[in-house]
Amino acid sequence: MRLRVEFTTEPFDLDEAPAHALVAREVIETAELDDVDVGPFGNTAEGAADRVLTAVDALLRKSLEAGATRISLQVNVLDDDRGGR
Repeated sequence: MRLRVEFTTEPFDLDEAPAHALVAREVIETAELDDVDVGPFGNTAEGAADRVLTAVDALLRKSLEAGATRISLQVNVLDDDRGGR
């Protein structure tokens, strides 16, 4: 099974990326996921279910430890019949 995760961390800071956002970005970029897209207002990544779920666990724990006060998260199952998208 393949999954897509979309997430944001808060609070936002338009002048400088807060520590929790940098930690979340590092977790996702080092998790061996596919199609990683990080940005100032939302982040997405796709991959095998076990890798995505492991990354989500680390993302939640490390972002909260780094000062996130809210994490919005959505996980979708991808349709493998359409090439995993």
